[in-house]
Amino acid sequence: MEIKLIQERIPEYVNRTADILIDNGYEAYLVGGAIRDIILGRDPKDYDLATNALPEQIAEIFPKTINTNAKFGTILVIMTDDKGENFDVEVTTYRKEEDYVKGRWPSKVEFTSDIEEDLSRRDFTINAMALDMQDLYDQGATISEVVFDPFTGLEDIDKKQIKAVGIAKERFEEDGLRAYKACRLASELEFEIEHETFEAIKGSIAIAKQISIERVRDELLKLLKYSPKPSIGVNLLKDTGLLQLFMPELLDCVGVEQPEWHTEDVYTHSLKTLDLAEDSVKLAALLHDIGKPATISKDEKGTHFYGHDVKGAEIAMNILKRLRFSNNVINRNTTLIKYHMFYYPSADWRKEKDVTEISQDEDNGGWTDAAIRRFIKNIGGDDIIDDLFKLRIADATANPKSEFNPVEIEALEKRIAKVRAEDMALKVTDLDINGNDLIELGLEGKRIGEVLNQLLEMVIDDPSLNDNDKLREIVSKLINK
Repeated sequence: MEIKLIQERIPEYVNRTADILIDNGYEAYLVGGAIRDIILGRDPKDYDLATNALPEQIAEIFPKTINTNAKFGTILVIMTDDKGENFDVEVTTYRKEEDYVKGRWPSKVEFTSDIEEDLSRRDFTINAMALDMQDLYDQGATISEVVFDPFTGLEDIDKKQIKAVGIAKERFEEDGLRAYKACRLASELEFEIEHETFEAIKGSIAIAKQISIERVRDELLKLLKYSPKPSIGVNLLKDTGLLQLFMPELLDCVGVEQPEWHTEDVYTHSLKTLDLAEDSVKLAALLHDIGKPATISKDEKGTHFYGHDVKGAEIAMNILKRLRFSNNVINRNTTLIKYHMFYYPSADWRKEKDVTEISQDEDNGGWTDAAIRRFIKNIGGDDIIDDLFKLRIADATANPKSEFNPVEIEALEKRIAKVRAEDMALKVTDLDINGNDLIELGLEGKRIGEVLNQLLEMVIDDPSLNDNDKLREIVSKLINK
């Protein structure tokens, strides 16, 4: 990479932060993943600077700072760009760390004046480079002059490998999160994990087990979101033994063979679906068949997984709760899993049709309006439908033997869009009658809720009934019965 390209990729507010440090007589190096990403032509997620200035000295020369991590040497500097927008830059004093506790935190932090000593405590060689901000813009400067690379990170970028700094075993014993991070980075960058580093991860499972489940969850989410092919990372988690620590249910899918209209076992199919899924459904894609090992049965007709969608939603809920996901994330993903096998009449109807004519056919796949409304109600509203279709398409596309044709989903989407445009009652609060009306008519207790649900089912079948007078008349007949 030409040095000019590096210069162009560093934001003005980062340069200004470094200039203030340098103008006050301190060193300033850009460190961490930002250098790696710039060299790889990627946009860094954040920019961190390292300096020989002590935390109190950093706080003194910048007008806006947050000092909550000052005891670890980190000051958050708030810089404003020329458009008035605020940006955060972490500025950290060179330091060395010792005596890690709970597989994560150093109990002893000492500041140092040596940038190499600071880099030596970092995780991987590709993250242990430092860009000298003082010399970066000197005329005639070269990459080798401005990138301080004592642990050959540039070489490992060239080799496309994740390699621990120094003695791999020690790095993973210091911080158990590094094991998960290695798998995530390898997947995100499409690198391989160097052999000694890989073996050190396998040997540090006891340390990795001490990491809080929230941090494990966050690494998993980054892996799913940023990896071009997330299955690489999931397989690394499996092969290192890390997956067993937080999602053993997925391992139960390994080797579970499927009927003849599938080509892979449940685990492999799940990962293929994950790779094909859009970001909004990746988590559901990973877990969509998690219920198959628990529901497998065999008879003279072959292998079956009756009810695996419902069982899968139950198992997924336990997994997501264990990983401390929010209730909203849990409910959305378990709903997607529960209904990912939704039956649509076109599966039978297409057998009598020319598939090329499906989208033009007037009956649109055999769905009645009532069936559409009930489908929307069952999955909890129309805001989740698009993701359910995305999951279904990824699931079907992952199986080369599938008879699925996306034209069918397109026909169903058009039909749903038409029905969604109408005034629909999908929950009891959408009815033109309420509990007070039913009390007026003589109902009480739990019978009120039962009748409201009965009315909703009727209105879903015939929306014209959603009128207060008509609903009162229906209730009166129910009471008389």
